[in-house]
Amino acid sequence: MTLRAYVITVSDRSASGEREDRGGPLAVALLGEAGIPCVGSEIVPDGADAVEQALRRALATPARLIVTTGGTGVGPRDRTPEGTERVVTRVIPGVAEELRRVGLADTPMSLLSRGVAGVVEPEGALIVNLPGSTRAVASGIPVIVSVARHVVDQAKGGDHS
Repeated sequence: MTLRAYVITVSDRSASGEREDRGGPLAVALLGEAGIPCVGSEIVPDGADAVEQALRRALATPARLIVTTGGTGVGPRDRTPEGTERVVTRVIPGVAEELRRVGLADTPMSLLSRGVAGVVEPEGALIVNLPGSTRAVASGIPVIVSVARHVVDQAKGGDHS
């Protein structure tokens, strides 16, 4: 079975057309290069409700890896983790911790990311939040790719291997 992905950019400015989305297309490209095709992508405004609704739309597709980019900081409208927590059934803290650790090579601001990662049951999907910067996407996608197939297999009841 081929793992498929869906990418959601969370940004008020990109959703309104004020700023070009560079993180989402980069995530789509890097996932494709890693052999994980994207079945869709979208841009939504900041806020927990918008994120939750976008995640539920993504879960209705064949994608079982959903990556968000943006909305993980400490700004007033940065609510991607809150929207994600409404959807995931089990959090995987080690993935988010590793994303912050790897991000430190680029910037100490990596520590400010509140991004989460977790699985959604019974769908057997993995959701991972990345910060909105292209540097965070570039350093984070390899981390996600390194575990995504195994996590999705496990979430669907696969054997430990």
